[in-house]
Amino acid sequence: MPKKAKPAGTGKEEGPAPCKQLKMEAAGGLLTLNFSSPSGLFESLIAPIKTETFFKKFWEQKPLLIQRDDPALATYYQSLFKLSDLKSLCSRGMYYGRDVNVCRCVNGKKKVLNKDGKVHFLQLRKDFDQKRATIQFHQPQRFKDELWRIQEKLECYFGSLVGSNVYITPAGSQGLPPHHDDVEVFILQLEGEKHWRLYHPTVPLAREYSVEAEDRIGRPAHEFTLKPGDLLYFPRGTIHQADTPPGLAHSTHVTISTYQNNSWGDFLLDTISGLVFDTAKDDMEFRAGIPRHLLLDETQEKMVYVYHSLKNRREIHMMGSEETECHGLRFPLSHVDALKQIWNSSAISVKDLKLPTDEEKESLVLSLWTECLIQVV
Repeated sequence: MPKKAKPAGTGKEEGPAPCKQLKMEAAGGLLTLNFSSPSGLFESLIAPIKTETFFKKFWEQKPLLIQRDDPALATYYQSLFKLSDLKSLCSRGMYYGRDVNVCRCVNGKKKVLNKDGKVHFLQLRKDFDQKRATIQFHQPQRFKDELWRIQEKLECYFGSLVGSNVYITPAGSQGLPPHHDDVEVFILQLEGEKHWRLYHPTVPLAREYSVEAEDRIGRPAHEFTLKPGDLLYFPRGTIHQADTPPGLAHSTHVTISTYQNNSWGDFLLDTISGLVFDTAKDDMEFRAGIPRHLLLDETQEKMVYVYHSLKNRREIHMMGSEETECHGLRFPLSHVDALKQIWNSSAISVKDLKLPTDEEKESLVLSLWTECLIQVV
């Protein structure tokens, strides 16, 4: 059984406490990830932690560090993205700002070293070697098939868009100042080593990205070094910074992120305002003036929502276009059993759907088919 580290935050520690650490032996480790299903992929990503344990003890609560001694998994992680991949990618027409950022942390602030226009590999490598700059590659899954497979499965698993960024940092350098993000973060260490410091959040489950002054965040709550094959998770709002230790090779890691703007507050803002807006266009009663004493006699019908991101094409995946936004369908709450039938069945006859009339059954199937959410045979 893996050993559990002592819980952090007792106020009696002499130095930073480690996150929960699990070490996997090479003989019993993973060879690759399990792509048989979305749940299988996530289980293999966080192994040997069980998914029930993860969501009960860590998700949106505290960081999780998984350190593995598995050469096979380290080799697989290294295949996801390497510094040497940049040369061929630059030849495909990458642009500063859109695809690549070049930056360095100087005196606690982010200094952007981007040029204008198209990225040329020789200039990029010069900034990396001579200016000790970090290369941030946006949404590499657009070009790397294995990352695309991982994120496609994770989007199905979380029911939320999943983005990624690759960070390549030379030895003895740091790319970003201490900050917190508005996303749930999974770090996969691909090449070299990265020294991490995590701090207690000032805004738990933060909704916005924010840089934090180092003199205000105190001592690290957790401090450790990631090696190839290791994985780190931390919730949105967790303050963090990372550097490549001096005297070693460069570090490459991929940050996989999800659950941006996916809180209960976001859900209610979207669903209630959207429902009222659409209903007011079709129903004159919703356009009528409110009673003098705000006495509303009627209530709105409860609805069920089906969200999807199938219109999010790979070449613009998570790149800020309107097409990367989630799309959805709304149905009366009476349709929920029929939707569950479709969701839980590999194939089902339209006539067997749990709806009172054939017209409602056909309308539901047509709506889902139009959005390419089902196949009709």
